[in-house]
Amino acid sequence: MVADTELRELAPPAFTHAVPALLRVYEAAMRPPPEQLPGRAAVMNGHAYYPGFRAVVALRDGRPVGFAYGFHGVRGQWWHDMVAEGLHAGGRARQARRYLADPLEIAEVHVHPEAQNQGVGRAVLHALCEGRGERTAVLSTRTGPSAARHLYRSCGFTEVLEDFAFPGSPDQPFSIMAARLPLTGSGDRRPHGRSAWWPWTGSR
Repeated sequence: MVADTELRELAPPAFTHAVPALLRVYEAAMRPPPEQLPGRAAVMNGHAYYPGFRAVVALRDGRPVGFAYGFHGVRGQWWHDMVAEGLHAGGRARQARRYLADPLEIAEVHVHPEAQNQGVGRAVLHALCEGRGERTAVLSTRTGPSAARHLYRSCGFTEVLEDFAFPGSPDQPFSIMAARLPLTGSGDRRPHGRSAWWPWTGSR
């Protein structure tokens, strides 16, 4: 466990309650245009009730410094269908069957800049994937060298589709990455506790 950091798993109601605080971590890490944040919040709130949803937050002094969440990917979900279509269009039907037949779709992994390069991202990623029943984990990350991409590779993820542009974001290519579960180097990284309702209110 990362020093001075507690991992806590959030049930869907606790996650939706925590979304405003988690968005501040996302905003600090990704620096998106402010006008995109309400849409991001709506997406996160919707994801909370997808099948197999799990969220893990890293807390220091009761405040979030990182989080990750995902759910069971199935046909009919936007990301799943866009990636499957991209793989088939690129002549990679075998990879689509291998990695998208039974996946944990990792939607977000973010760490506040003040807590980066301290093992927080690795801790929340492993906790998110620990004990999952799916065969694979899949995610998308910005194309090009980055700390996030290095982390994913070190955990066993490989690129299955490069320079993929999602509809609506033609100027932001992504790499689609996948890994067999359990992740490389998975140990006993489970959260210290599971919270039905996260006690942090965001008022401090």
